Amino acid sequence: MLPGWLWLAAFFVTPVIVMVSLSLQTGDFIDGFRQTFHFRTYADVVETYHVQLVRSLVYGAAATTACALVGYPVAYWIAFRAGRHKSVFLFLLLLPFFVSFVIRTQSWNVVLADNGVVLGPLKHLGVLPADFHVLATPYAVIGGLTYNFLPFMVLPVYVALERVDAKVIEAATDLYASRAGTFWRVVLPLSLPGVFAGVLLTFVPASADYVNAGILGGPSTTMVGNIIQTEYFTNLNYPAAAALSFVLMGALLLAVFTYARALGTDDVLEAAAR
Repeated sequence: MLPGWLWLAAFFVTPVIVMVSLSLQTGDFIDGFRQTFHFRTYADVVETYHVQLVRSLVYGAAATTACALVGYPVAYWIAFRAGRHKSVFLFLLLLPFFVSFVIRTQSWNVVLADNGVVLGPLKHLGVLPADFHVLATPYAVIGGLTYNFLPFMVLPVYVALERVDAKVIEAATDLYASRAGTFWRVVLPLSLPGVFAGVLLTFVPASADYVNAGILGGPSTTMVGNIIQTEYFTNLNYPAAAALSFVLMGALLLAVFTYARALGTDDVLEAAAR
């Protein structure tokens, strides 16, 4: 078995170094790229694509919030109310993952089509105007992100809730704490490690996603992942794609550190150790 740092160097550090080098090169696909340490590329991509960058972070934050609002009650119910059927509900939660990510997203394109199975009958009955649409709107993209990344929120929260000792909840009840008081003062603080992990596992991939915006969105909902894909595969502008990737990485790291500072990593670690 190789030491862990060798695997880290082979599969993380080396690709990052290659990408950094690529982002500082100039040239084109035909004549080739050469190393010129052109740092201006970073300023150019930020100036050109700052709208898509901010939009990606907003969509990622919105999807993460929606996942937390939906996922926490689901995880809570499975942990404390599902009884001996917990495994069944967890399997049902993960069952869509047996289908390709793209196919799952494309299925929502069919469901939310202007004259699809949902909007079609409503328009026919006059409930919705004929020109009403959901696709190519931020709601469709955020909804797709929420659907696709919901298990990333539910599972860590469920694991944290499973670790909550029933005797602690019983002690709170013996001390005349209400159900709401028990939840806010006992259950929620003890489940913070799961919430913290769930937010990280959801926000980072959701902000960098390009499939949902590509299938469910339109020109006005383009995310930075779509720009990176276009720059790399269509425009063959490898330095710009690499630079934009690092700009996105930096923005995500800043957002994660800010979130960790606001939540209080010491409190999270203390709760995890209990």
